[in-house]
Amino acid sequence: MLLHIVARGRIGRSPESELVDRYVKRLAWPVRLTELPDSGGKMPLTEGQTRIVMLDETGEMLGSRAFADRLGKWRDDGVRETRFLIGAADGFDDTERANADLLLSFGRATWPHLLARAMLAEQLWRATSILANHPYHREG
Repeated sequence: MLLHIVARGRIGRSPESELVDRYVKRLAWPVRLTELPDSGGKMPLTEGQTRIVMLDETGEMLGSRAFADRLGKWRDDGVRETRFLIGAADGFDDTERANADLLLSFGRATWPHLLARAMLAEQLWRATSILANHPYHREG
């Protein structure tokens, strides 16, 4: 299953970019990173069997194992792509939220978009390592 991160804003060369690269390189699953301008730009076409996950402070706060279980279930159900959307400074509107398969929150605090991208990349690495029984994740 393709893990596709679509983020508003440019990350450029930054410490956050280095973190994203570090975790993306570790992933055994296929990954695509798409950057869009803060406003406008064309969202990549979605093909059948795509799940949309929006990072949103109002979303579910899933633990790492629950997040891994959700990805594993989608993979096992034949989902071809899980697309993770990181919005611009104002986030998403109600119409966009209603079209998501999952609203995911990293807590009620507001995080800078570049840091949220790095946090998402780490959680994807953690989730796929849990599904592969890799010792990276430690419960407790």
